[in-house]
Amino acid sequence: MHIVRWIVGATVFIALLFLSLQNSDPAELKFFNIASFRAPLVVVVFVTFAVGVALGLLVGSLRAARLSRQVSRLRREQRSARETGSGAPGGAAPGTSPASGPGYDRDGL
Repeated sequence: MHIVRWIVGATVFIALLFLSLQNSDPAELKFFNIASFRAPLVVVVFVTFAVGVALGLLVGSLRAARLSRQVSRLRREQRSARETGSGAPGGAAPGTSPASGPGYDRDGL
């Protein structure tokens, strides 16, 4: 997976490089007839790409922080359950042994 990520990144970089070399004409962006921005097309493309990367990193970091909080909460719950001794005898949680749970009758097997 690591190699695939590098290949995709290199492909995007090369595509943007060729795009920038071929599109140096000026472009004008209008913001609802309130303001306008005139710059070379390559600048517009690179700024758009950078904003997309920044938003992707922000969303990824928010998700990672949420998952980290969830893992720490579960670890605290597990540690408190272990300290109070409220668990199944032998340390196994109920219903986690092989062939247990709904649909597995010990008499019918």
